[in-house]
Amino acid sequence: MTDTIFQQIINKQAPANIRYEDEYCIAFDDINPKASIHILIVPKKPIKMLAECHSEDQHLLGHCLLVANTIAERLNRLDNYRLMINNGAKAGQEVFHLHVHFLSN
Repeated sequence: MTDTIFQQIINKQAPANIRYEDEYCIAFDDINPKASIHILIVPKKPIKMLAECHSEDQHLLGHCLLVANTIAERLNRLDNYRLMINNGAKAGQEVFHLHVHFLSN
């Protein structure tokens, strides 16, 4: 996988407003928000898209969803958010590094 902007953010080579980070993932504000709050939750493991995940990624995928709850709790949005994953260019994926969109108003 080529070095995406998300990998550059993970490597601290590109700036981002980081909202959360641990050993498995990083979350930061989307630079082109589609909602009042639009945060991207990005696993640090370089996976191109959801369709390329395997059974060994199960923990990582679940972890990303739990991070969404952590973010929601911090923002007082536990009952007001949605998650979205675009899988492939035809589904609107622009950066080919798996990520979860956290959106809330």
